[in-house]
Amino acid sequence: MIYQTILVENSRAIFKITLNRPNHQNSITNLMISELHQALNLAEQDSECKVVTIEGANGIYCTGMDLEEAGHEINISDISSQYMGEPFFQLLRRLTEMPKVVIAKVDGRVSGGGIGLVAASDFAFATERSEFSLPEALWGLLPCCVLPFLMRRIGFQKSYTMTLSTLPLNAKQAAQIHLIDDISDNLELQVRKILFRQTKVHETTLSDLKSFFAKLHPIPLSVEKEAVIELSRLMASPHVQNSLYQYAKYGQFPWETATIHDKGN
Repeated sequence: MIYQTILVENSRAIFKITLNRPNHQNSITNLMISELHQALNLAEQDSECKVVTIEGANGIYCTGMDLEEAGHEINISDISSQYMGEPFFQLLRRLTEMPKVVIAKVDGRVSGGGIGLVAASDFAFATERSEFSLPEALWGLLPCCVLPFLMRRIGFQKSYTMTLSTLPLNAKQAAQIHLIDDISDNLELQVRKILFRQTKVHETTLSDLKSFFAKLHPIPLSVEKEAVIELSRLMASPHVQNSLYQYAKYGQFPWETATIHDKGN
C-alpha cells in the first residue's frame, strides 16, 4: 500500500509507523488520520504483530493540526464538521483500545495533537532533546480532543497548567509528570524490552487488560461529543478563523504585531 503522509515498516513482531510530512513539521491532516487508520488495520490483522510504534521523521515527532491547511479551509461554510475533530478523537480512542501494544517513540518536538498521540499510547519513550507543548491557546483554540487522554495519563492539574501556560516541557519535566515513561538515547532498546515481555502475553489477555482498564477510567462517548462540539465552536469563531487565515496566506502568527491584514483583502 502506498501512503502519502506516513511510512510503514512491518518486521514481524513490530509494526513501525513513521509520520512523514517533514516539510510540514509532521502536522496532522485528515489524510494522515485516514492513513493511520489504514495502517492500524494492517497491524490488527497481523497475528505476528505484538507492538505498534509511532514515531516522527527528521527530529520532529508531530506538531498537531496542520494550521496552514486549516487556514485554507476557512472559506468552507461548515469547517467545524469537516475538519478533524471527530476523526482525530476516534483515532486516539482506537490507540487506547486496539489489541496491540502501542508505543510512542519521541525524538524531537511534539506539540498540540502530537501530545494526544503520546498520551493515547500505552508506552511513551523520548530522547533527551525532545520537547512537549500545548500551544493551542495562542491561536484561540483549546486541545479539546487531546485533554481527555492527557488527563487520563497525567491528571487534571498538570493537563490544565500545560494548556494554560502553553510553555514547553523538556524531556526530564515530561518524565516527572509521567507524560513519558522513560528518557533514552536508544529508543529501539526500550521497544525491544517491551516486546520481550509481550511475546509471552496472549493477545486476548492484552485485549481484556485494555478493556478492563477502560472501564476503570472511561472516556465516555459524552466526553467525545463535548470535545468535538467545543472544537467545532472554536474553529468557527471569527478570531480563530482570522488567525488561521493570516497564517495560511501571510505566514503571520496571531501574536505578531507586524502588518495586519484583514481577511478578504
